Amino acid sequence: MRHLAVLSVLLASLIGCSVEPERGSRGAVAQGPVVEWKLVTTWPKNLPALGTAPERLAEMMDTMSAGRFKIKVYAAGELVPAFEVFDAVAGGTADMGHGAAYYWRGKMPIAAMFTTAPFGMNAQEMNGWLRFGGGMELWRELYAPFGVLPMATGNSGTQMAGWFNKEINSLADIQGLKMRIPGLGGAVFSRAGGVAETMPGSEIFTALQTGVIDATEWIGPYNDLAFGLQEIARYYYYPGWHEPSATLEAIVNLEAWKALPADLQAMLEVACTAVNQEVLDEFTARNATALKVLVEEHGIEIRPLPDDVLKRFAELSTEVLEEEARGDELAQRVLDSYRSFLADMREYHAISEQAYINARSDVEAAR
Repeated sequence: MRHLAVLSVLLASLIGCSVEPERGSRGAVAQGPVVEWKLVTTWPKNLPALGTAPERLAEMMDTMSAGRFKIKVYAAGELVPAFEVFDAVAGGTADMGHGAAYYWRGKMPIAAMFTTAPFGMNAQEMNGWLRFGGGMELWRELYAPFGVLPMATGNSGTQMAGWFNKEINSLADIQGLKMRIPGLGGAVFSRAGGVAETMPGSEIFTALQTGVIDATEWIGPYNDLAFGLQEIARYYYYPGWHEPSATLEAIVNLEAWKALPADLQAMLEVACTAVNQEVLDEFTARNATALKVLVEEHGIEIRPLPDDVLKRFAELSTEVLEEEARGDELAQRVLDSYRSFLADMREYHAISEQAYINARSDVEAAR
């Protein structure tokens, strides 16, 4: 009994001298060592939806993990330049990144399809392909040799065709036109006679203002208004043939991923999925309001691209996609999977989403 009494005193002393566990942002007690990661992005700091998405991801992880997972977010240029995010994550300079797969087209041409493809899937279809159509497995297979794990973490929805300071009335107006337009859309634009330029978002305003480029696409009314593009361009064209949706990605260094305990891995995947939907919801809600501001307060002219321009872009898109996959077995599997899923979506949506939108338009027109 005496020994038990002494042991009880010793245990009480040890407990009393122990360091109080770290608490998360909501007051929950963290259990286990604290993981601290660096996350680099391709976006300007505090850019609505895109720039704030990784910040929300970091907040979610802090809360869900009860303070065990801390992520420090660095905007483009704060730790590495915008277009060096992939290399930074692959090389271990950063544990995680947030950007878009078409920025790495120089390393993996077919990677652009995991952001978007001209005349391809919308956001709803893209999410379906990635989660339930085999797309995510192919994406991870593509990135694995670089030691990087991708996750869908945001989507812009259908974008606008872009900002122009001259009217586009025919294909002749595309010839020699210098436009900021990345990814597969840029390849199509160049083949149509334009000059495609790729540059990070932070450089667009100055490039268009100073005449380095003649036109630019960015995203849509919500972000374009925030960038002030209405101050330096008059015509705003639609539809966003080049980006019918744009999946944003979180990329994770594979070694850092493997070092995480299973519960933190699960939390991170859930948080990325939540942000993926939240960003799309934000764009959906904000774009309509921002468009009214652009038209009613800034006098921006909204124009449709001519039919012959869209037809030619569509023809060239087929050529570009086939060339991207030619001679590369994995790239061909990506293209085949994407096209097969899209074909199914077209067939189904013809009697569901598209049929309903057409019916709603007809009813509204009849009123």
